Amino acid sequence: MSAAHVAALVLLWAGVVVTVLSCLGAVRPRRVYVRLHYVAPATSIGAPLTGLALAITNGWSLTTAEDIFIVFLLAITGPVLASSAARVAAQREGLIQEDSPQ
Repeated sequence: MSAAHVAALVLLWAGVVVTVLSCLGAVRPRRVYVRLHYVAPATSIGAPLTGLALAITNGWSLTTAEDIFIVFLLAITGPVLASSAARVAAQREGLIQEDSPQ
């Protein structure tokens, strides 16, 4: 086993552990806002670790570029989508006005 293979395995398992713990943590709370906090590490930590493991395993190629691009988009859009979901939930619960721009 080479050092690159070991590093890829460590990164992959770290990404899997973060994602699984994030999902398990999101099951228990009842409020949507708390659940969104638990899901955030899956997109901001778990996915980049897994993508980096794929990049190390596959070497630099067009497939690796696609993987890195998808992970980048996920890491950028994950917090935005979580914020949007929290806003919709707050509007439905009447905590903020539906036509509120902020």
